[in-house]
Amino acid sequence: MLMIAAACLSAGYARAEDGYDLWLRYRTSVSSSGAPRVSPRIDTRSSSRMMVAAADELRRALAGLSTAQVAMLGPIVVATAGDPDVRALDLPLALLGDEGYLVRTVTLARARVTLVTANTERGALYGSFALLRHLYTGGDPRRIALSSAPRVHLRILDHWDNLDGSVERGYAGQSLWDWWTLPDYRDPRYTDYARANASIGINGVVLNNVNASADTLTARYIAKAAALADIFRPYGIKVYLSARFSAPIELGGLASADPLDPRVAAWWRAKADEIYRAIPDFGGFLVKANSEGQPGPRDYHRSHADGANMLAAAVRPHGGVIMWRAFVYADTDPDDRAKQAWTEFKPLDGQFADNVIVQVKNGAIDFQPREPFHPLFGAMPRTALMPEFQITKEYLGQATHLAYLGPLFAETLRADTMAHGSGSTVARIIDGSIEHHRLTGIAGVANVGRDRDWSGSTFNQANWYAFGRLAWDPALDPRAIAREWAAMTFAPAIAKRVATMMMPSREAVVDYMTPLGLAHLMATGHHYGPEPWVSGLKRPEWNPVYYHRADRNGIGFDRTASGSNAVAQYAPALARQLSNPATTPPSELLWFHHLRWDHPMPSGRTLWTELVQRYDAGVAQVGDMRRQWNGLRPQVDAERWEKTATFLDIQAREAAWWRDASIAYWSSINGLPLPAGTRPPAHDVRWYEAQRFPHAPGNPQ
Repeated sequence: MLMIAAACLSAGYARAEDGYDLWLRYRTSVSSSGAPRVSPRIDTRSSSRMMVAAADELRRALAGLSTAQVAMLGPIVVATAGDPDVRALDLPLALLGDEGYLVRTVTLARARVTLVTANTERGALYGSFALLRHLYTGGDPRRIALSSAPRVHLRILDHWDNLDGSVERGYAGQSLWDWWTLPDYRDPRYTDYARANASIGINGVVLNNVNASADTLTARYIAKAAALADIFRPYGIKVYLSARFSAPIELGGLASADPLDPRVAAWWRAKADEIYRAIPDFGGFLVKANSEGQPGPRDYHRSHADGANMLAAAVRPHGGVIMWRAFVYADTDPDDRAKQAWTEFKPLDGQFADNVIVQVKNGAIDFQPREPFHPLFGAMPRTALMPEFQITKEYLGQATHLAYLGPLFAETLRADTMAHGSGSTVARIIDGSIEHHRLTGIAGVANVGRDRDWSGSTFNQANWYAFGRLAWDPALDPRAIAREWAAMTFAPAIAKRVATMMMPSREAVVDYMTPLGLAHLMATGHHYGPEPWVSGLKRPEWNPVYYHRADRNGIGFDRTASGSNAVAQYAPALARQLSNPATTPPSELLWFHHLRWDHPMPSGRTLWTELVQRYDAGVAQVGDMRRQWNGLRPQVDAERWEKTATFLDIQAREAAWWRDASIAYWSSINGLPLPAGTRPPAHDVRWYEAQRFPHAPGNPQ
C-alpha cells in the first residue's frame, strides 16, 4: 500500500508546533526543485457556502501531497446524488440518509475521478473529510472505497461557557466565545472550530452553560448567537442554547414560570419565534431544571414532562427540539443519590412530546472515572434518550493527566442493559435500533477553550476527536480511533506506538483514583485531588464518606436488596448478576457492595491487598507512559513533546499523591498493616488532609 507517511514526515519535526491545527494538521510539501506541489483539480458542481467549504478543505489538505499522489487521485468531484452524472452511475446511496457519504474512484463523463457524493451537501462535506482522513492515515490514493452514515441524529457538544468568559469545568482557558465583541468581530478561530467539528461529524453546539443565565435569551445575546450560527452553517452545525426555566420571570416580568400557566407558555412561544427569526435553523433548547438549585417545573408541583412539553410546543412549529437533562438529585430525598434520576423519570416514560429527548449522564452519579451505565438506559422504552458524556476531565486529572476517554465512552455504549434481552446495549437503545425512536442523540461536555492548543494539552484533543467519531458510529473501536487520531496529529509512522500508550491511560487513572468501583473521592468544589475523608458538608451526598462508607470492618456502598436496592433499577437478569459479589465485575464491586477488608477476590488476594495493588498498578502505568513518551522524542516536534513530557511528570507526582493519601486514609480506618512489600505513604493522613488548593481551575467562584 502506498503510504502518505513520507509526505507527512517530509514536513519535518524540527519546526516546533503549538497544537492549534489539531488533527487537521496538513503540511504543505514542496518538490525537490523548490516549486510548490501541483494542486488537484476539484469540481464541486455547486457554489453554495457548504460546497465551497468542502472544496477549500480539500485544497488546503491535498496541497501536502506529492505530484504523484495527486495524479493517483485524479480530479476530485464533489457532487450530490441529484447531479446528472452521479445519477447515471446508479450508486447505492439510498440507505445513506441525509448525512451519509460515499467516496469512490469512478469513471465520470469518460474520465477517471475520485468522486465524493451523498444525498445532501452536508453528506458531501462529511465525505470530503472522510477522504482526507483516509489519505492522512496512510490510505492508498489509488484504491478508495469509503461509505458511512451516522447512527445517531443529534451529535452535540455542550459548552459549559458563561457570559463572563469563564468556563465551568474548563481546563483550556477562557471561553472560546468572545461575547463582548460578538456579533461584530467574528474571530477566524470560530471557523477553525467549525472545521474541526465537521471533520468528526459533530452537527450541533450548545453555546452556553447548563447553569444558564436568562440574559442569554435577550435580543442582544440572540444576535451574538446568530453570528456564530452563520459561521457554523456551512459546516453543517446548528446552534442550541441552554435555557433558564425561570426566564419568563426574570426577563418577561411574569409572576410565575409555571409550565401550565398559559401566559408562561405564550412567553416561551414568543421567545422561540424571536430566536427563529434571527436563526432560522436554530436547533432548540437544552434545559437543566430542578437540579443543584436550578429552577424548574417542580417549583410549581409540576413534572419534568410538563416543563419539557411546554417548551417543546414553543419550538415545534420551527422544527426545534428540547434536550431535557435527567441529572437531578435533592437533599430532601434521603434515598441513594444513584437512584434519584430513575425514581423521578421512570414514571414519566411515554409522557414526553416527540420532539423532546431526555439527556442522561453516562452513569448515575456524576462523570466519575468509572461508573456502571445509568439505569435509565433501557428503563424508558417509550422515551427518546441521549447519553451525556464529559469530554472535559472534571474528575480525571483535569487538564494535565493523560486519560484517553475513548475506552470510557465505548464501555458505556457497549454495556448490555439486558432490558430487551441479551444484546440490548446502550448504543442500540440510544440509536433507535431497538426502541425505534425517530429522535436520537448523544452529547459531550466540551473541553474546548481559548488556549492555543484548544483543550489544554495535545492528548486532550484526542478525547474531543474520539467523542465525535463514536457519536457518528458507537461501534467503532477506541484503539482504531486512537491510531487514526495519532496518525493525523503526529504521523502514521508512530501512530501505533502512540495509541499503545494511550489505551491503558484511563484505566490507570481509575486505579490510582477510584479502584474497584469506588467513586466521588475527589476534593470539594474544584474536584482536584483526593479527599476521601470529607464528611462535614451541608448535603450528605456531597461528602466522599457517603459513597465509600468505609469503617473498621469493610468498605463500599451496599446497593443490593440489603442496602439501597439500586440494583433493582436494572433489568432483572442484570440485577441478579449485580446482587452477588461473585458475579459482579471486580471493576464495579464496591459500587454495588459493602464488603469486608478480608473479602476474597478472584485474584486470590484479599480485598485490602487487591485495593493497594490497584493503586500501585495505576502509578506504575503512568511511569510506563512516561517511558514510552520519552522513546518517541526523536519523532515528535519539540514544543508538543516538551509540554506532554512535563504534564506526564505532573501526572506521575499526582498519581503517587492520590495513591499515598488514599492508602493512608484507608489504613487509618481499618487499622490493617500494609501488604508485604508495599511502599508506605510518604506522609500520614493528617498531612494529606491539611493540603489546600483554593484557586484550582475549572470552578468559577
